[in-house]
Amino acid sequence: MGAPVPVGVVALDPVLEAGTRSTLLACPELTLSEPGDARVAVLTVDRLGPAELDTVRLTRAYPQRPAVVLVAGALASGDALHALAAGARGLLLRREADASRLAHAVLAAAQDECTLPTDLLEQVLQSPADARHGGDWAGGTLSDRERSVLRLVADGHETAEIAQRLAYSPRTVTTVVHDITQRFRLRNRAHAVAYALRAGLL
Repeated sequence: MGAPVPVGVVALDPVLEAGTRSTLLACPELTLSEPGDARVAVLTVDRLGPAELDTVRLTRAYPQRPAVVLVAGALASGDALHALAAGARGLLLRREADASRLAHAVLAAAQDECTLPTDLLEQVLQSPADARHGGDWAGGTLSDRERSVLRLVADGHETAEIAQRLAYSPRTVTTVVHDITQRFRLRNRAHAVAYALRAGLL
């Protein structure tokens, strides 16, 4: 196992911050750090509103550009999509954020992967379509290679696993996903999977 991933905690409530720190201390793969020096920042909130979304953006703007894993007490309809659009790399509901799941989301974010539980993915899929966020999927197409990669992303596989399954290099997998997100003006992998599913491209 490599060196522990430095992770910072950001919370608007000191009680939430203390609880998150306690959970992270149970993860040997992680080490607590100041958010500005961390590779990943865990943002814990009760609900997601404008202030919380601004905090996601501000955290992403730290000099080290940490990936953000958002842990929320509750998410209303459309919140997951707003969080992804603000730059979150992982989403968890607080009731599900035990040490194992939180560590998995943080480690995935550190590898530039995006984690989204199935129920939150469904919430994203049910959100109103908006061309501002996702480009014109109706007029777009995916190649067989792009479709194969996105299917495995949707199943929760990380870059190395996808590369092994498809006999590609990890760099090729990263490039394929990057090309999709750039072509359709999407924010990240989860955003790409959500819109591809909604448009019937997967």
